[in-house]
Amino acid sequence: MEGGPNIQETYYYSTSDTLETRPRGFVYHFCDPRGKCHRFIALVFMCFLGFGSYFCYDNPGALVHNFKNDLHLSESDFMLLYSLYSWPNVILCFIGGFLIDRVFGIRLGTNIYMFITLIGHLIFAYGAYYNTFLVMAIGRFIFGIGGESVAVAQNNYAVLWFKGKELNMVFGIQLSFVRLGSAINFWVMEPIYNWVEQYYQGYQCLGVVLFIAGLTCLISMICSLLMGILDARAERLLRRNVNAPTEVARLSDIKDFPLILWLISIICVAYYAAIFPFIAEGKDFLEERFDLSPGQASMANSMIYIMSAIASPFFGILIDKVGRNLTWVVISIVITAVAHGLLTFTYLNPFIGTVTMGIGYSLLASALWPLVALIIPEYQMGTAYGICQAIQNLGSAVMSILTGIVVDRYSYFWLEIFFLGWLAVALVASVCVCILNASQKRTLNMSPKQREEHQQIGDQDEERLLDDAGQDSAASGEF
Repeated sequence: MEGGPNIQETYYYSTSDTLETRPRGFVYHFCDPRGKCHRFIALVFMCFLGFGSYFCYDNPGALVHNFKNDLHLSESDFMLLYSLYSWPNVILCFIGGFLIDRVFGIRLGTNIYMFITLIGHLIFAYGAYYNTFLVMAIGRFIFGIGGESVAVAQNNYAVLWFKGKELNMVFGIQLSFVRLGSAINFWVMEPIYNWVEQYYQGYQCLGVVLFIAGLTCLISMICSLLMGILDARAERLLRRNVNAPTEVARLSDIKDFPLILWLISIICVAYYAAIFPFIAEGKDFLEERFDLSPGQASMANSMIYIMSAIASPFFGILIDKVGRNLTWVVISIVITAVAHGLLTFTYLNPFIGTVTMGIGYSLLASALWPLVALIIPEYQMGTAYGICQAIQNLGSAVMSILTGIVVDRYSYFWLEIFFLGWLAVALVASVCVCILNASQKRTLNMSPKQREEHQQIGDQDEERLLDDAGQDSAASGEF
């Protein structure tokens, strides 16, 4: 497997072990790091790594009216809270991935970034409690530094533990959990606000509600520590350091990354530009266009996350079975464009549009993100995912600002046209990836069986080259 050993490929028992002395049955599955049950216990902790940051990320979207009224924010000021999350990660997310590869390692790096996320949200809540927008902005900035780097670490853990047979499904499950966090945020934040309002008023009520939301980040911090303990044990038992590749990540490696990786980053920017800004503005948009109540609009808006939470694991299993990741990427972009079209040009029940958008969104995440693991060696994985996240955050920061400007100066109709335009960019970029993949004879759109055969041919060619080199060396010595 390209990039060195991982959990499934490493064999740590000595040759003197007999079949009778090796773990079997219950002990093997639950206690051995290669056992399926043990790996899926680790997956639970991986999933909850991102739960808190995604729950808190969309707190402003769930309480959009309260933020604007209690803090007297304009539309542009409100969207600034989203762009401040993204701006630091234009650079720091890439650096965060590199530091995981080269300096901290995955365990220490994850703990550091999760702690930064927790502190950032607490500062954000403190600023809201005292109605100090500058403090809120600083907290949101710090929160962004940690949150996206945690996502990079989460991807690294997934590749390390599941690269091989179940990676698409694992990415789908991870997406399901973090988006479940976002969906729960839309369900519970307004009821929590109404409850707290019995004791506090105005911006102080908002601050208390945000402090309560911060408990989810504390849960994620605990899961980060527990995941680190599991991974340290797996490293010791599987002797990863003994079998690890000798290559180390360098900043200069970036210039050698294939063009396909940069195109994947463009797909991320263009596609998510039509998802996250829509969700941030979705509640107001749905109330205005479809005359929904605030509760109905929140529920309709949250259906994007609910559907991704439900569908992502099943799409991941499907893609693990049939492969063809690039085909699914194209299909997901088209589905999302159809969803925006339904919300823009028809008066069909808006739940149809948001459910359709959730299906497209979950399909893309399950198919797109595992592609990085197919083209980049494992020792560069953190750097590569960091680059993708950094470019995505550059796009998100710019799109959040542009979204606020479009809504303030024009209307929600033109905002939807804006989103459809970016989906067209994503579609063009995905077609370019398909063309490059075919011309370079890569494995991105192959079935699992075809990828395995392609890998075997590559391994045989490598062994043949090594044998030829050894024979040439021997002949030179005899001469």
